[in-house]
Amino acid sequence: MWNGKTVSVVFPAYNEQENVRAAIEDFFASGYVDSVLVVNNNSRDNTVEEIKKTRASFVNEEKQGYGHAVRRCLKEGSGDYIILAEPDGTFSGKDVLKLLAYCDDFDMVIGTRTAKDLIWSGANMGVFLRWGNWAVAKMLEALFSGPSLTDVGCTMRLIKKEALARIQGQFTVTGSHFLPEMTTLAILNKLKVVEIPLNYKERVGTSKITGEKIKAFRLGMTMIFLILGYRLRSWFK
Repeated sequence: MWNGKTVSVVFPAYNEQENVRAAIEDFFASGYVDSVLVVNNNSRDNTVEEIKKTRASFVNEEKQGYGHAVRRCLKEGSGDYIILAEPDGTFSGKDVLKLLAYCDDFDMVIGTRTAKDLIWSGANMGVFLRWGNWAVAKMLEALFSGPSLTDVGCTMRLIKKEALARIQGQFTVTGSHFLPEMTTLAILNKLKVVEIPLNYKERVGTSKITGEKIKAFRLGMTMIFLILGYRLRSWFK
């Protein structure tokens, strides 16, 4: 609860048995989270069994893909404030307070993983990923005259329920490049957006998205074309 309003954390999960239980407990331990929902995206391990050992609830999303899972997270989140995060150990439950500290003044509070002093040892944020995220984020910022952005792909973010309702019907991405679409739509719909630095820790398990440089490069190019496409369409409306 935050100033009389409910706070929900939502996690997309695909084969996250190694840390999903610890992540749920960590976010509840912040003292501000009223509910945690995990969207199970066809996990083939014991993810669901681990969730059942906690106070969290879960739903199954049969359409495979990160975008499908995150869109279901946002659809099912029940709080006045919805916090999207990952259950893989990369984000800290204590950073919930950082997001909430800005929510009175902004519709969406986005995290950045590129603040050097908050990147923990072992985190998957080397020079290639760090500067790649920064460059694409700055492109988005420049093209849309948006807020200061330094990370195009940070999952952890807060959005107000009423603000989400303004953009939810406009989502099109079902793959790994969903997050820049969400940010772009927020800016196009004139939501008040701010980015803040968050702790970024070593992942438990293997990344399905940026574990290999070639995959990360392809994802970055897809994000660039997505952002350019939105800019061109808005110019020619």
